[in-house]
Amino acid sequence: MTDRETGRGRDDGRPERREGMHGDGDTPREGEEAARGDGEAERGRDETAEERADRQWQDLMQEIRVVQTGVQILLGFLLTVVFTPRYESLSSADKGIYVLTVVLGSLATGALIGPVSFHRLVAGRRIKPETVAWASRLTFIGILLLLATLTTALVLILRVATDNAIVPWLVAGVLAWYLLCWFALPLWARSRYTAKRRE
Repeated sequence: MTDRETGRGRDDGRPERREGMHGDGDTPREGEEAARGDGEAERGRDETAEERADRQWQDLMQEIRVVQTGVQILLGFLLTVVFTPRYESLSSADKGIYVLTVVLGSLATGALIGPVSFHRLVAGRRIKPETVAWASRLTFIGILLLLATLTTALVLILRVATDNAIVPWLVAGVLAWYLLCWFALPLWARSRYTAKRRE
């Protein structure tokens, strides 16, 4: 007789197959994970803390690559401006904005490269979940610094390229767009769809 017929569980050390799983016993049925809330989706993956940290680290690295490319190109461009003939003709205010922009760009680059250095220095110490948490914080700080860098760079360029009277309005419009795309829409989606899944 089988274990199921005798009512006994497995005694060979292997876990029983779970409801809602494929034959390998590890993968949820298609669509089930999408129907769960955030916490349930994590549990539905049937991951250990280390496996979850590995997956989150890979996701984070993909995100950082996108942001790093943009900030490095921007910083490289900014660093060349001081060596152009036009720089000497800038007003003291514009030079101050330029210096501020370069400093902000450098800080953003440091924050966005920080997770890589962090990971190298703690690799093999079995603290991957903590590494992911700190790398996420550094990445978010880097995004905020990138936002400030883009804003001050836009101020500088528009002050040189157009009438100063319209510069604040143009910068305010672009800044509002950044805030909408980078923060407002993701926060709205998180609130809206997370609430729906909990109902």
